[in-house]
Amino acid sequence: MVTTVDRPIGMFDSGFGGLTVARALIDLLPGEDLVYIGDTGRYPYGSKPLADVRTYARELAWSLVDDFGAKAVVVACNTATAAGLDELRGELPVPVIDVIEPGARALVTATRSGRVGVIGTVGTISSGAYVHAVARTGAPVHLASAACPGFVEFVERGTTTGDEVTVLAERLLDPLRDAAVDTLLLGCTHYPFLARTISDVMGPDVTLVSSADETAFAARDVLAGLGLLRSDAPGVGRHRWVSSGDVDWFRLLGSRLLGPELDRTEAWSRSGGCALGDGTVGG
Repeated sequence: MVTTVDRPIGMFDSGFGGLTVARALIDLLPGEDLVYIGDTGRYPYGSKPLADVRTYARELAWSLVDDFGAKAVVVACNTATAAGLDELRGELPVPVIDVIEPGARALVTATRSGRVGVIGTVGTISSGAYVHAVARTGAPVHLASAACPGFVEFVERGTTTGDEVTVLAERLLDPLRDAAVDTLLLGCTHYPFLARTISDVMGPDVTLVSSADETAFAARDVLAGLGLLRSDAPGVGRHRWVSSGDVDWFRLLGSRLLGPELDRTEAWSRSGGCALGDGTVGG
């Protein structure tokens, strides 16, 4: 019988972006089992109505609990967090960890001038989630925000550098350069994959902050506080990678973005459970 402590940590994102959080979790908690669902069959979330994103988030979160036995759920997607975090925390029988609060705390800690910025999807920025999260820190900062439509699509195609990305970044980031921010939060888990281009556009004096590491620390602290960490786990945990879209593409691009741990992908469907690449059934 599998005890609660030995169950996996569950994570989901609209696609590949949450792999930045998965990487941080694997490095911080190597003995933990992990199940990651990338909803590539319905990405991008950023341009969709928040009500739709909320529905997707509920389906994915409950699948992690019911189909995979997750002991905690990490919402590794800023748009999904902005759309339905409170609802998920109110109904799921396991702890729910988000990316927005840890990112906001890291942002206000890193600034030198108090002029900070955040970029995210249209859905995340329009929700005001970061405005509220930064305000809750109580830090005396001035926050500038900008939506960056198109960034997620570049990452999901595997294009993270090049002239097209640079031209788009220069246009979308111009308001933040005008605002003279000294610290910029990458408020979408896809955006760290574009960090080189974003840094080149913003300039060397601007510090980029990713919420991935902070979210991993938050997950560790929450699980430790509830006695759910596998503190004596031998060796390396088991990692399962699940996609609602093309599983072969998820494995190929995902392994480039995350590393060799992503070596096999399973297909997820809303009916529950998943089918492995060899046609067998898992879940």
